[in-house]
Amino acid sequence: MITQSRQTDIDHLVVTARTLAEGMAWVSERLGVSMMPRVGGKHIRMGTHNALLPLGPGVYLEVIAIDPAAPSPGRARWFGLDHLGSDANPRLAHWVVRCDDIETTAQASPIAPGRVENMRRAGLRWLITVAADGSMACDGLMPSLIQWQTRPHPAAILSERGCRLRRLELSHPRGRELTQALQAIYLNPARVQVQEGPQARLAAVILTPDGERVLE
Repeated sequence: MITQSRQTDIDHLVVTARTLAEGMAWVSERLGVSMMPRVGGKHIRMGTHNALLPLGPGVYLEVIAIDPAAPSPGRARWFGLDHLGSDANPRLAHWVVRCDDIETTAQASPIAPGRVENMRRAGLRWLITVAADGSMACDGLMPSLIQWQTRPHPAAILSERGCRLRRLELSHPRGRELTQALQAIYLNPARVQVQEGPQARLAAVILTPDGERVLE
């Protein structure tokens, strides 16, 4: 069983988009904060690339899209990117929780977050849970798990934009089960609100230089 000393916390938010440019423009428009110059890189194993925006100590927002210059990875890409339609708009699709023992944490969850895989990008290395078919549990509301194997944390090297994550708001028909799963992985509840609702909804309340804005 996971002990309280291994409490997990929000690591980053995931915005999916057909192209990186579309996703960055969508975030910039809604938050009123530029994502340029872009900071991120390529995920060779997944055929994707990303751009990052800091949201406070240890937290960032990731815009991710299929890399048109990359060859097919020969596997399902993460975060449901293979299933984005030609008319799909950018959206807050998922979130990722940081832990220090990913195997034990994944086993503790009653909602399977995926299998643990090794990833790397530039000088970064990490373990992350990924479903074999690239899907996201509970319509993206059950977080993936990540365990960083390199330091510093990516958020520590990003240029400050004056944005801070206030809280996540989750609503899902399986809200009670989702709450139990988050408790099972010892998620710090300070910034996460979960309720049962007729439809899946993931929203991030973010404090910007111009006040609170919501991504969903």
